[in-house]
This record gives sequence, structure tokens and C-alpha cells, in this order.
Amino acid sequence: SARAAPRAQADLVEFEKMTWVEVKAALAAGKTTALIYTGGVEERGPQDANGGHNLMAHATVEAIARELGNAIFLPVLPYTPNDAESIPGTIGITNELLAAMLERLTEQAILNGFRNVILMGDHAGGQPQVYEQVANKLNARYGALRVFYCDQVYRPASDAFDQYLAQHGYPLSLHGGIPDTSEMIYLDKDNTWVRRDLVSSAVGDPVVDGKAQIGPQSPHNGILGDARRSTAELGKRVFDMRVDYAVRQIRSLLTDLMIQPPARHPQPP
Repeated sequence: SARAAPRAQADLVEFEKMTWVEVKAALAAGKTTALIYTGGVEERGPQDANGGHNLMAHATVEAIARELGNAIFLPVLPYTPNDAESIPGTIGITNELLAAMLERLTEQAILNGFRNVILMGDHAGGQPQVYEQVANKLNARYGALRVFYCDQVYRPASDAFDQYLAQHGYPLSLHGGIPDTSEMIYLDKDNTWVRRDLVSSAVGDPVVDGKAQIGPQSPHNGILGDARRSTAELGKRVFDMRVDYAVRQIRSLLTDLMIQPPARHPQPP
């Protein structure tokens, strides 16, 4: 029988689907940047699956790795700081646990042979400080800027997309609204992440001037805003914006790194 053609080295960007031999060869070929991306599990309305952050995170970090050309992404961290709500769907950890996990994963990536580690997340809400603290702590420990927090992928890209929505007459949303639902529709190739029949009625607590207005008459259904006009076309736009913002920032960070002194690698226990 015909043998399956071996995958080209350039196509290998997903650490957990690579063998150790492939990782070693990729490192030797210059793929020395590790990408660590966090997702999350939380309710996001009747129309969107609870693990939407993980769906978006995996697709985003893979696209970033392929666009960079010199990076490999580690498995998406599926849990991030949050608290279970009055409606089911949220599973969260603490900031302290996230920091410990990011520190451990980063040092493990360095021990595997990666020279640079990029931390990214699909959240705001106080989490950026955690990524920054971990990056600063490890950079101080190893004597050079080897660990970076890429913040452009989430808030700046989200703000730019919100501006696009406002300019084109779309209602602004926060959690579970047009940005989330549209991106999930775009990425949901097997129709398991979004309940398409519920999108037309996916309206939640109103958002005014960027803030949710939650009152006694609010539906409290996990949506902050209005997701009813969500489309795959809008989803592709916000997805492409996130990838573009991240790639440009990471390339800038790595360019700046070229003038830094060599790092001190951690010693195995």
C-alpha cells in the first residue's frame, strides 16, 4: 500500500502533535519561539458553547505560529481565572494558580530548547497583570528578555473591531455578543460550537458606553450586548485582526531581542 507522505517541516507548528524528533529538528531549523496561549471555560449565552475561548484560542495561536514561521505553539491552557456564576457553565482557577502554571510551562519550554517564549491570553479582567508579572519575573531570573507578554492580540484588537462595528451601525457588545459569536461561527466548521438556530434571538443585558447595564429586568442569560447580527464574515474580520495585531507585535519584540545579551538557561532539577 502507498505510504502517507511525510509532512513538511514547515507545516509542523503544534507541539502536542509532533514527535520529539520533529521538535528537535524544528528547533535546529530555527523554530525557537514557543507560543503559550490561554483559553477558558465560561458561559457565553444560550447560543455559544462554554469552551468558546478554547476554540478561538487554538485557531488563533495556530494562525499566529504559521504566519510567524519560526514558532511552535504549546497546548492551549484551557482554564483561566474566573468564578462559577449563578448559571452553570464556568470553570475557573485563581490568578495565583495561573501564574504558577505559566511560570512552570515557560521554564519547561526553555528546557526543551526554545529561546523565546510568548505568553498570550483570550481575556482581560485583571489577567494581563499576571502575564506581565510572570514575564518580568523570568526575565529577571535569566538575565535577558526571553519571555514576552503579547497584549495586542486581545484588548487592542478587540477595541479596533468594536470601532469597526460602531462605524458600520452594529450594536456594541461585550461577553457573548457579536465579536465572540461571529468568530465562533467562522471557526465552527463542524457546527458543534454555536447553536445557529438561537443566534437570531441572542440578545442579553444592554451595553451602553462600553459598560453592561444589568438591572432587575435584564435577561441574565450570559450575554452582555446583542449577538443577533453575528455572521461568519464579521468573525473572519475579527479573527484576522487578532492574528495581524499579534504577529506584528511579536515580530517587533523578537527584533528588539536581537540586540540583547544571551539568556541564562534554567538548570534541570
